[in-house]
Amino acid sequence: MLATFMEVLDTSVANVSLPHIAGSLSAGIDETTWVLTSYLVSNAIVLPMSGWFSSLFGRKRFYMFCVFLFTISSFLCGMAPSLTLLVIFRVMQGLGGGALQPISQAILVESFPKHKQGMAMAIYGMGVVLAPIIGPTLGGWITDNYSWRWIFYINIPVGALSILLSSMLLHDPLYLVRKKLGSGIKIDYIGLGLLSVGLGSLEVVIDEGQREDWFSSNLIVASCIIAVICLTIVIFWELRQKEPIVELHLLKERNYAMATFIMFMVGFVLYGSTVLLPIFLQTLMGYTATLSGLVLSPGGLAVLMLMPLVGFLVSRVEARWLVLVGLIVCSVGMFYMAGFNLNIDYRTAVMARIVQSLGIAFLFVPINAVAFNFIPREKTGYATGLINLARNIGGSSGIAFVTTMLARRSQFHQNILVSHMTPYDSNYQAALRSSSQFLMSQGAVSSQAQAQGLLYGLLQRQSAMLAFLDSFWLLAVMFIALVPLIFLMKKTKPHRAEMAGH
Repeated sequence: MLATFMEVLDTSVANVSLPHIAGSLSAGIDETTWVLTSYLVSNAIVLPMSGWFSSLFGRKRFYMFCVFLFTISSFLCGMAPSLTLLVIFRVMQGLGGGALQPISQAILVESFPKHKQGMAMAIYGMGVVLAPIIGPTLGGWITDNYSWRWIFYINIPVGALSILLSSMLLHDPLYLVRKKLGSGIKIDYIGLGLLSVGLGSLEVVIDEGQREDWFSSNLIVASCIIAVICLTIVIFWELRQKEPIVELHLLKERNYAMATFIMFMVGFVLYGSTVLLPIFLQTLMGYTATLSGLVLSPGGLAVLMLMPLVGFLVSRVEARWLVLVGLIVCSVGMFYMAGFNLNIDYRTAVMARIVQSLGIAFLFVPINAVAFNFIPREKTGYATGLINLARNIGGSSGIAFVTTMLARRSQFHQNILVSHMTPYDSNYQAALRSSSQFLMSQGAVSSQAQAQGLLYGLLQRQSAMLAFLDSFWLLAVMFIALVPLIFLMKKTKPHRAEMAGH
């Protein structure tokens, strides 16, 4: 979990440091967003290939190499003298970090018997779920008190410790131990190239779409066309290969396919809401970055406390019913947020986040239990790569969706509300007179014009508020819509520990 936590943390820890990075390296904010995008692109490319690379080089050897590459790249990112070099080093960091999640998960699935896998996944899930929650807060604190370079330097001791412990404790299963490095494996260069270009282009579309105004940008149009062509071809190509880079045949297993889709939606909602709530608190409620981070922190603590309980329950209760509970509780939290207004207090925001987090805690471990129940052990590496890719693509899509939704719905509500700001609307005229009288009592000279500006500012806040509520509500509905899938899954028996004979 050490390396996994470190890797997931780096997907979000740099977000709040972009202005500092831009100022330090004499670059614009728009240019520095490639510090985030470059990492996500290279990360997405490696994720689905992790099982294939494990078979090619040996899982332990490949895992330790990835931790080493990630750690060295973190050091180079901290030392980067220019934005160009920083982006290059972030690409290296993403290539090293992309395989850490699926390989860690594959190791855990194979290292523990069935009845202990739930608790193992709970410990792993604590890192995966907690890291994106505390990432922005930690990144902001380090940047404010030290330097943005330290958000990369903190990975070095963690990476070194992970390499040391991995070399001492990890061992490859017999089916991955080969007499000669990579013997018996034919490298699929065509599949490798198509998948890399396709996933890289897809990430560019998702991460840069809203910033570039989607299909009005030649970059987005070109990237979208490349992604569609490459990913379509690679699907047909990989299905015909004897030793594919991505084992798409796994999606024929009903539980695994549904669990992968639900994991995509978990990433979508988790990352989307984690972006939405701080923006709402800072832009409309006037919270500082630190205070908005403290709103998210209790939710992270709730996940930490509940994950071990969920891990225990997986061995006692059928996993799909736990997924059902998680979907319902999480959607309740999102509907709670959809009832926010501009007068909510700190406690209300914290409680809504805690309710949502309780639902997230009930999702991660049971979804993995459902996914891997019918997957052969020798295919575990491929299976973990696909399901982690689904969560990461879901997270990127969720962030792109909520930022686009905010911009579009704010404009929509503003167009409706501004139609009432006319001389013929009695309510508007009454509000205008009231505002003018208030401003005159404060010593304003041209109170009429200032009153109109005051009311227009209020209209903009209300439009933004309604856009946030629309986004929270739609995320909640998405989770509710997943409930029927639970009843389409095959039944899985809880795996209890065998009673020892005497």
